[in-house]
Amino acid sequence: MGGVTQPTEQPWSTALWGAIEPVYDAIGAHPFISGLTDGTLDDAAFAHYVVQDVHYLRDYARALAIVGAKAPTLAATATFARHAAEVRDVELALHESLLPRLGLTAELIETTPPSPTTVAYTSYLLAAAYGAGFADGLAAILPCYWIYARVGAALAERGSPDPRYQLWIDGYAGEEFAATVAEVLVLTDALGPTLSVTEEASARARFVTTARYEWMFFDAAYRRERWPV
Repeated sequence: MGGVTQPTEQPWSTALWGAIEPVYDAIGAHPFISGLTDGTLDDAAFAHYVVQDVHYLRDYARALAIVGAKAPTLAATATFARHAAEVRDVELALHESLLPRLGLTAELIETTPPSPTTVAYTSYLLAAAYGAGFADGLAAILPCYWIYARVGAALAERGSPDPRYQLWIDGYAGEEFAATVAEVLVLTDALGPTLSVTEEASARARFVTTARYEWMFFDAAYRRERWPV
Protein backbone atom coordinates (compact mmCIF):
# COMPACT_ATOMS: atom_id res chain seq x y z
CA MET A 1 0.00 0.00 0.00
CA GLY A 2 1.30 3.44 -0.85
CA GLY A 3 2.27 6.25 1.47
CA VAL A 4 4.00 6.50 4.79
CA THR A 5 3.34 3.49 6.99
CA GLN A 6 2.46 3.61 10.65
CA PRO A 7 5.09 3.36 13.41
CA THR A 8 5.19 -0.06 15.03
CA GLU A 9 5.90 0.75 18.69
CA GLN A 10 2.69 -0.97 19.75
CA PRO A 11 0.31 -3.44 18.11
CA TRP A 12 -2.33 -1.76 16.00
CA SER A 13 -5.05 -3.44 18.06
CA THR A 14 -3.72 -1.68 21.17
CA ALA A 15 -4.00 1.70 19.48
CA LEU A 16 -7.49 0.89 18.23
CA TRP A 17 -8.73 -0.18 21.66
CA GLY A 18 -7.33 3.00 23.17
CA ALA A 19 -9.56 4.96 20.80
CA ILE A 20 -12.73 3.32 22.15
CA GLU A 21 -12.02 2.91 25.85
CA PRO A 22 -14.59 5.60 26.79
CA VAL A 23 -17.17 3.86 24.60
CA TYR A 24 -16.45 0.49 26.17
CA ASP A 25 -16.71 2.02 29.65
CA ALA A 26 -20.10 3.49 28.70
CA ILE A 27 -21.25 0.08 27.48
CA GLY A 28 -20.22 -1.55 30.76
CA ALA A 29 -22.08 1.13 32.72
CA HIS A 30 -25.26 0.90 30.66
CA PRO A 31 -28.25 -0.47 32.62
CA PHE A 32 -28.85 -3.08 29.93
CA ILE A 33 -25.44 -4.62 30.64
CA SER A 34 -25.42 -4.14 34.41
CA GLY A 35 -28.98 -5.47 34.54
CA LEU A 36 -27.85 -8.79 33.11
CA THR A 37 -25.82 -9.57 36.21
CA ASP A 38 -27.91 -8.00 38.95
CA GLY A 39 -31.16 -9.38 37.53
CA THR A 40 -32.82 -5.98 37.12
CA LEU A 41 -33.03 -6.03 33.32
CA ASP A 42 -36.64 -6.25 32.14
CA ASP A 43 -37.01 -9.49 30.22
CA ALA A 44 -39.05 -7.60 27.62
CA ALA A 45 -35.97 -5.48 26.88
CA PHE A 46 -33.85 -8.63 26.60
CA ALA A 47 -36.43 -10.19 24.29
CA HIS A 48 -36.31 -7.06 22.13
CA TYR A 49 -32.54 -7.39 22.01
CA VAL A 50 -32.66 -11.04 20.95
CA VAL A 51 -35.11 -10.33 18.11
CA GLN A 52 -33.06 -7.40 16.84
CA ASP A 53 -29.80 -9.31 17.19
CA VAL A 54 -31.12 -12.04 14.89
CA HIS A 55 -31.75 -9.37 12.25
CA TYR A 56 -28.33 -7.85 12.91
CA LEU A 57 -26.41 -11.12 12.71
CA ARG A 58 -27.86 -12.00 9.33
CA ASP A 59 -26.27 -8.89 7.85
CA TYR A 60 -23.16 -9.21 9.99
CA ALA A 61 -22.53 -12.63 8.43
CA ARG A 62 -22.84 -11.04 4.98
CA ALA A 63 -20.38 -8.31 5.97
CA LEU A 64 -17.89 -10.92 7.20
CA ALA A 65 -18.11 -12.75 3.89
CA ILE A 66 -17.53 -9.56 1.91
CA VAL A 67 -14.56 -8.51 4.03
CA GLY A 68 -13.12 -11.99 3.63
CA ALA A 69 -13.43 -11.76 -0.14
CA LYS A 70 -11.26 -8.62 -0.04
CA ALA A 71 -8.64 -10.11 2.28
CA PRO A 72 -5.06 -10.06 0.95
CA THR A 73 -4.38 -13.74 1.70
CA LEU A 74 -6.27 -16.95 1.13
CA ALA A 75 -5.85 -17.82 4.81
CA ALA A 76 -7.61 -14.62 5.86
CA THR A 77 -10.38 -15.22 3.33
CA ALA A 78 -10.89 -18.70 4.75
CA THR A 79 -10.95 -17.34 8.31
CA PHE A 80 -13.74 -14.87 7.61
CA ALA A 81 -15.69 -17.39 5.54
CA ARG A 82 -15.58 -19.77 8.50
CA HIS A 83 -16.59 -17.03 10.91
CA ALA A 84 -19.54 -16.08 8.70
CA ALA A 85 -20.71 -19.70 8.82
CA GLU A 86 -20.24 -19.78 12.58
CA VAL A 87 -22.68 -16.89 12.98
CA ARG A 88 -25.39 -19.31 11.89
CA ASP A 89 -24.01 -22.34 13.67
CA VAL A 90 -23.11 -20.77 17.00
CA GLU A 91 -24.55 -17.31 17.65
CA LEU A 92 -27.92 -17.73 15.96
CA ALA A 93 -28.20 -21.16 17.58
CA LEU A 94 -27.76 -19.45 20.96
CA HIS A 95 -30.59 -17.09 20.13
CA GLU A 96 -32.81 -19.94 18.99
CA SER A 97 -32.29 -21.62 22.35
CA LEU A 98 -33.34 -18.38 24.07
CA LEU A 99 -36.51 -17.84 22.07
CA PRO A 100 -38.80 -20.28 23.92
CA ARG A 101 -37.41 -19.14 27.28
CA LEU A 102 -38.50 -15.61 26.42
CA GLY A 103 -41.88 -16.55 25.01
CA LEU A 104 -40.77 -15.74 21.48
CA THR A 105 -41.32 -17.60 18.23
CA ALA A 106 -39.49 -17.68 14.91
CA GLU A 107 -42.64 -16.27 13.31
CA LEU A 108 -42.51 -13.26 15.63
CA ILE A 109 -38.96 -12.49 14.54
CA GLU A 110 -39.94 -12.58 10.87
CA THR A 111 -42.88 -10.24 11.46
CA THR A 112 -40.94 -7.79 13.66
CA PRO A 113 -39.05 -5.30 11.50
CA PRO A 114 -35.47 -4.29 12.22
CA SER A 115 -35.42 -1.22 14.47
CA PRO A 116 -34.00 2.14 13.34
CA THR A 117 -30.71 1.46 15.13
CA THR A 118 -30.45 -2.05 13.67
CA VAL A 119 -30.99 -0.70 10.17
CA ALA A 120 -28.48 2.09 10.69
CA TYR A 121 -25.81 -0.20 12.12
CA THR A 122 -26.12 -2.97 9.54
CA SER A 123 -26.33 -0.47 6.68
CA TYR A 124 -23.09 1.11 7.86
CA LEU A 125 -21.38 -2.28 8.15
CA LEU A 126 -22.42 -3.38 4.68
CA ALA A 127 -21.47 -0.02 3.18
CA ALA A 128 -18.00 -0.29 4.72
CA ALA A 129 -17.61 -3.87 3.56
CA TYR A 130 -18.82 -3.24 0.01
CA GLY A 131 -17.60 0.27 -0.63
CA ALA A 132 -14.25 0.44 1.13
CA GLY A 133 -11.07 -1.60 1.15
CA PHE A 134 -10.08 -4.49 3.37
CA ALA A 135 -8.67 -2.34 6.18
CA ASP A 136 -11.84 -0.28 6.54
CA GLY A 137 -14.01 -3.38 6.38
CA LEU A 138 -11.96 -5.22 8.98
CA ALA A 139 -12.01 -2.23 11.31
CA ALA A 140 -15.78 -1.91 10.93
CA ILE A 141 -16.54 -5.52 11.83
CA LEU A 142 -13.97 -5.76 14.65
CA PRO A 143 -15.89 -4.08 17.52
CA CYS A 144 -18.69 -6.63 17.41
CA TYR A 145 -16.16 -9.41 17.94
CA TRP A 146 -14.01 -7.67 20.49
CA ILE A 147 -16.52 -5.79 22.62
CA TYR A 148 -18.68 -8.90 23.04
CA ALA A 149 -15.67 -10.92 24.16
CA ARG A 150 -14.68 -8.25 26.68
CA VAL A 151 -18.24 -7.83 27.95
CA GLY A 152 -18.73 -11.59 28.20
CA ALA A 153 -15.52 -12.03 30.20
CA ALA A 154 -16.41 -9.16 32.54
CA LEU A 155 -19.95 -10.40 33.18
CA ALA A 156 -18.83 -13.99 33.67
CA GLU A 157 -16.92 -12.89 36.77
CA ARG A 158 -20.19 -11.72 38.31
CA GLY A 159 -22.68 -14.21 36.92
CA SER A 160 -26.44 -13.71 36.72
CA PRO A 161 -29.36 -14.87 38.85
CA ASP A 162 -31.41 -15.25 35.67
CA PRO A 163 -30.55 -18.46 33.77
CA ARG A 164 -31.51 -16.86 30.47
CA TYR A 165 -29.04 -14.04 30.95
CA GLN A 166 -26.41 -16.49 32.19
CA LEU A 167 -26.83 -18.51 29.00
CA TRP A 168 -26.12 -15.38 26.95
CA ILE A 169 -23.10 -14.47 29.10
CA ASP A 170 -21.66 -17.97 28.81
CA GLY A 171 -21.95 -17.83 25.04
CA TYR A 172 -19.60 -14.86 24.80
CA ALA A 173 -17.35 -15.65 27.76
CA GLY A 174 -16.27 -19.08 26.54
CA GLU A 175 -12.88 -20.14 25.23
CA GLU A 176 -14.25 -20.90 21.77
CA PHE A 177 -15.45 -17.34 21.20
CA ALA A 178 -12.23 -15.94 22.70
CA ALA A 179 -10.24 -18.01 20.21
CA THR A 180 -12.33 -16.65 17.34
CA VAL A 181 -11.65 -13.07 18.43
CA ALA A 182 -7.95 -13.81 18.84
CA GLU A 183 -7.78 -14.92 15.20
CA VAL A 184 -9.12 -11.57 14.05
CA LEU A 185 -6.78 -9.63 16.31
CA VAL A 186 -3.79 -11.47 14.80
CA LEU A 187 -4.97 -10.35 11.35
CA THR A 188 -5.52 -6.83 12.66
CA ASP A 189 -2.00 -6.54 14.07
CA ALA A 190 -0.47 -7.93 10.89
CA LEU A 191 -2.37 -5.38 8.81
CA GLY A 192 -1.71 -2.27 10.89
CA PRO A 193 1.97 -1.68 10.00
CA THR A 194 1.20 -1.94 6.27
CA LEU A 195 -1.23 0.99 6.29
CA SER A 196 -0.43 4.54 5.31
CA VAL A 197 -1.29 7.34 7.72
CA THR A 198 -4.40 8.13 5.69
CA GLU A 199 -5.49 4.50 5.48
CA GLU A 200 -4.98 3.96 9.21
CA ALA A 201 -6.98 7.07 10.09
CA SER A 202 -9.86 5.98 7.85
CA ALA A 203 -9.91 2.48 9.33
CA ARG A 204 -9.70 3.78 12.90
CA ALA A 205 -12.68 6.07 12.24
CA ARG A 206 -14.68 3.04 11.08
CA PHE A 207 -13.69 1.17 14.23
CA VAL A 208 -14.79 4.00 16.51
CA THR A 209 -18.08 4.42 14.67
CA THR A 210 -19.12 0.79 14.96
CA ALA A 211 -18.05 0.71 18.61
CA ARG A 212 -20.49 3.57 19.16
CA TYR A 213 -23.13 1.60 17.31
CA GLU A 214 -22.57 -1.24 19.80
CA TRP A 215 -23.55 1.10 22.65
CA MET A 216 -26.51 2.32 20.62
CA PHE A 217 -27.66 -1.24 19.95
CA PHE A 218 -27.80 -2.09 23.67
CA ASP A 219 -29.48 1.24 24.40
CA ALA A 220 -32.08 0.71 21.67
CA ALA A 221 -32.94 -2.68 23.17
CA TYR A 222 -33.19 -1.19 26.65
CA ARG A 223 -35.63 1.43 25.33
CA ARG A 224 -37.41 -1.16 23.16
CA GLU A 225 -36.96 1.18 20.24
CA ARG A 226 -39.66 1.30 17.59
CA TRP A 227 -40.08 3.27 14.41
CA PRO A 228 -41.78 6.56 15.39
CA VAL A 229 -44.07 6.61 12.34
